[in-house]
Amino acid sequence: RESRTRKRRIRYARKRFWRLQNQRGFRRPEWRERGRIAVKTLKKMTALLTETQGENQDMRLIPLSALQHYAFCPRQCALIHNEQAWAENYLTAQGKALHERVDSGEPETRKGVRFERTVHVSAEKLGISGVLDLVEVEMKTGRLKPVEYKRGKPKPDPIDEIQLCAQGLCLEEMTGQTVSEGALWYMQTRHRVPVVFSDDLRAQTLATIAAVRELLNSGQTPPPDYGKRCKACSLVEICQPALLGKRDRSVGYVEGLFGE
Repeated sequence: RESRTRKRRIRYARKRFWRLQNQRGFRRPEWRERGRIAVKTLKKMTALLTETQGENQDMRLIPLSALQHYAFCPRQCALIHNEQAWAENYLTAQGKALHERVDSGEPETRKGVRFERTVHVSAEKLGISGVLDLVEVEMKTGRLKPVEYKRGKPKPDPIDEIQLCAQGLCLEEMTGQTVSEGALWYMQTRHRVPVVFSDDLRAQTLATIAAVRELLNSGQTPPPDYGKRCKACSLVEICQPALLGKRDRSVGYVEGLFGE
């Protein structure tokens, strides 16, 4: 009886395999070959990155998340990456749960697009590295598109776009092909926003990378700049922007008393 059940499972698996092979987007052999080459190249570069991580310990690579932290607040970036400070709040907990759910998915192919999850990338020339939530590979052309998942909603400043563009720059350096666009998916709005990697966005991303590298190499933490964004920051109790951001007038007061 167990043998018959096993045979039925094997037959079902074979039928499902051939059904997937005959889906739309896999009927032309050259399409399949291009997609396989792109996926194979991406996996080889990821494996090479893992092997060479020990050889590049002297060179400090900037995490991709540091770019988003710096664009949000330079002091937050310094607290996290220079002082190794961290605290959770309900916003960061929701974001962590979202990324865990995305990363737990298996690679799959649907409608001619290969979905690779938890992709490790590194750009040695730019000095940045990180882990991508999702990379879409068009099996017909081999074109790559990074997709970043965010907890909240689209922001007025290009904070998330800079981080996404940096992911595209990593893929370009690793694979040698141009990555012209990506996408941001926001959990709060349940909406996917396409992002074109324009020349202005690329220049802004490179400028942010240079600024973050200078900040991390200095080892200094900028003074707080208290604002509306501080209410959403999980480090507000560590940073104390309302207290430390106030201007100290005691020196001028004392000088005024004795100057008279």
